[in-house]
Amino acid sequence: MPYRAPVEEYRFLLRHVVGLDEVTATDRFSEATDETVRAILLEAGRICEEVLSPLQRVGDTHPARLENGIVRTSPGFAEGYRAIAEGGWVGMSADPQYGGLGLPLSVTSAVNEMMASACLALQLNPLMTQGQIEALEHHASDEIKSLYLPKLASGEWCGTMNLTEPQAGSDVGALTTRAEARGDGTYAITGQKIYISWADNDFSANVCHLVLARLPGGAEGTRGISLFLVPKYLPDADGNPGRVNELRVLSLEHKLGLHGSPTAVMEYEGATGWMIGEDHGGMAAMFTMMNNARLGVGGQGIGAAEGAYQHALAHAMDRRQGKAGGSGAIVEHPDVRRMLTTMKAEIHAARAIALANAKAIDMANATGAPDWVARAAFLTPITKAFGTETGIFVATEGIQVHGGMGVIEETGAAQYSRDVRVTSIYEGTNGIQAVDLVGRKLKDGGETATRLVSEILAETDACAGEMPDLAQTVREAAEMLEQTTKWLVGQDMSDRLPGAVAYLRAFARILGAHYHLRSARNGNDARRALARFYIERMLPEHAGLQVQVRRGGDGLFDLTLDDLAAA
Repeated sequence: MPYRAPVEEYRFLLRHVVGLDEVTATDRFSEATDETVRAILLEAGRICEEVLSPLQRVGDTHPARLENGIVRTSPGFAEGYRAIAEGGWVGMSADPQYGGLGLPLSVTSAVNEMMASACLALQLNPLMTQGQIEALEHHASDEIKSLYLPKLASGEWCGTMNLTEPQAGSDVGALTTRAEARGDGTYAITGQKIYISWADNDFSANVCHLVLARLPGGAEGTRGISLFLVPKYLPDADGNPGRVNELRVLSLEHKLGLHGSPTAVMEYEGATGWMIGEDHGGMAAMFTMMNNARLGVGGQGIGAAEGAYQHALAHAMDRRQGKAGGSGAIVEHPDVRRMLTTMKAEIHAARAIALANAKAIDMANATGAPDWVARAAFLTPITKAFGTETGIFVATEGIQVHGGMGVIEETGAAQYSRDVRVTSIYEGTNGIQAVDLVGRKLKDGGETATRLVSEILAETDACAGEMPDLAQTVREAAEMLEQTTKWLVGQDMSDRLPGAVAYLRAFARILGAHYHLRSARNGNDARRALARFYIERMLPEHAGLQVQVRRGGDGLFDLTLDDLAAA
């Protein structure tokens, strides 16, 4: 069964679960009518099915490679990228002043997720550019904006982000790349960066790197870091690519997956760059891009899950093995049916959380209301962590559904698992997302979390008449979460951090139940059946997770290093 873009699923979630109408009621997004959104999703779905999906296996079997300093991309990727660029998909949410479409991020997120499920390795390219566009819109000078944004939004030029160095991974403040002012408004950038996704390609006219570096005298740690735009080709007087800048791709990494996406070691040797934002304000500017990317990476996980699920379902409906009722295919076996239904229910929950996150960002951008800003920030680490963990889980289950054929590369099942695995690591590991949630995001004393819980409780009230048993189960989970949040807020970081991952997952699990419940209330029998499966069989996980949270740091370090190393 070929890949099918789940257009109607996105439409249902946007209209009946997430509430996109609240976004389109604002002046900023008033032109994103239901018919416009439908047309956009249908056309994006067509491109995903007809153009991008056939490239999924090609990128894995014919990886990007470095030849004489030039990155050669997988066969067909140039044409696939051209379809993305010419369709206007790169600049969907970019400012119309610079050639973007100005659409809600909610819609862009749905399109990005579809592209990720069709061909994750290629989709990563425009996702990086979209993040750079947002960073430049917020922090660049008018001169930089007018030159770079139209070319990035059109897809003529691509963008990357350069944070990591060999000695500076999650500890970004340990970086040593340096920037020296030349006295003409430009800076000389010198240093090495690693793990640079889509650092180069053979199909765009230019590649623009956002590079974190330290000015002379810059303070230690993140406070002394600045951000610079360093293009592969220096624009000439007419804004076209001119001479080659003093930078190069040293090597491409040999990775577990995402073989079609070149991941490079970059060398900057006095390369010319322009500062973005203020002196020593690099982290603030880069986080604009990273927060966008974290939502996007969560969507990548969900997209990979969708692709893996469809792949597994097709196999289960076709494969005949053992004694099964109905068609005789393995989809009739109880355990296979359990796996497939779990996969579908998990995808629905993660997708709804991600779209609700995107909606919160849209409302924050349209209204500037502090509550929406806080909600967007709170949901971002949940979306990133839960979305990517869903991708990893579903892809692994997809292999299991295939049985022995799942570990045979020719079936393509294992590729989903290999490709999606890195998503829980890049753009901030999922552990860091959890630390961010219980640290920065609870600095408001738990107000944002409590508002979300209040909405969950209100939904259970609305469903109490029609689905009293399901509503009550979700209510009890939400009430427990409210108490756990209050407990967590009252602890210092030594007791918050040990339970951070469990708290994030418990919150996501309960949010997933909330959106399943709303989907059941507004949907058909199939949605009600899926909600019942999730709430009765998957939601109970939250209780054990919340017990873990309340254990704090008790017993975490009881084993010594010698104990851990003992045979």
